[in-house]
Amino acid sequence: MQEDFRLIVDLVTVLTAASLGGLLAAFLRFPVILGYIGGGILVGPTGLALIKELVQVETLAQFGVAFLLFTLGVEFSLSQLKKVKDIALGGGLLQILLTIGVTTAIALGVGWVQTPVQGIFLGGILSLSSTAVVVRIWMETDEMETPHAQVTLGILIAQDLALGLMLAVLPTLDQPIDVLGFSLLKSLGGAALFGAGAVAGAIWVIPPLLGWVARRNSRELFLLTVIVLCLGIALLTEALGLSIEVGAFVAGLMISEVEYSDQTLTDVEPLRNVFATLFFASVGMLIDPLFLWENFDLILGLVTIVMIGKFLIVVPIVRSFRYPPKVALIAGLGLAQIGEFSFVLASAGQQLGLVSRRYIY
Repeated sequence: MQEDFRLIVDLVTVLTAASLGGLLAAFLRFPVILGYIGGGILVGPTGLALIKELVQVETLAQFGVAFLLFTLGVEFSLSQLKKVKDIALGGGLLQILLTIGVTTAIALGVGWVQTPVQGIFLGGILSLSSTAVVVRIWMETDEMETPHAQVTLGILIAQDLALGLMLAVLPTLDQPIDVLGFSLLKSLGGAALFGAGAVAGAIWVIPPLLGWVARRNSRELFLLTVIVLCLGIALLTEALGLSIEVGAFVAGLMISEVEYSDQTLTDVEPLRNVFATLFFASVGMLIDPLFLWENFDLILGLVTIVMIGKFLIVVPIVRSFRYPPKVALIAGLGLAQIGEFSFVLASAGQQLGLVSRRYIY
């Protein structure tokens, strides 16, 4: 079968499985995301093995993450972001550091790792949560405007920003202090450069550009322009050592304050929904039920650290910023999981010999 046609067949197979899984989950009154993931497990390499072009499908699935965070940025204005900047920066950083510290201590104590550097790297993996999963659930339940959603989102954004720093700094932890300092400064410099460019673009470039395109009275041309902006900025952040999620979210923020933000949201939402479904199904294709069964004790320990440990870390942090107990509890529950970028960090650690391949799954 020709390669291009094979990819089309794989995409149809994945979307069909995700649709059926979503329908079953909805019938059972479970979150439809579980159905999408279940559909991915069914047709993936560890299931019926119907997917032959797994890498290409996963690549296309990244569009789902980008569009999901882009539309979130359009809806989540700069004024809302300012309200949670303290908990995002202070609380997000504190949550990451505490999660790394607790994980390192436990991993060394029970013998999961041999060196403190390996423990720190494992802690970095577990400290990240999934922005895509949390945002999708809140969009389905119409909770994006609630205080607990905005607090949790602020911490999630801080985690996504921290990924670039982790990728730059963690591999140099056992290197001389000058090497570590240079990696940190390089990563911070890239983030500062991107931030300055984003502010300038939001003021002087995006409004007149979208206005000029909108006056052409072509919805197709407007949609194409928005997609190019979203993916272009996302690729730029990836090149600067930050995450695609951060770039897509910032691109949305740049558009959120302009006149055409509502039109942007309306046009992009159908694409977001399709590619986001593909993303969650691709997560299912990475899951090996047999591996989970054979390493049940290790996985149970890690899941316990993630769910209970992160909950117990997040709740006091949120309360320390004077948020109500309800907001703190819901934020703790929302962050008590790991995200898709944990796999990115785990893969980097595996290549450097810092984390065994058994932890990547």
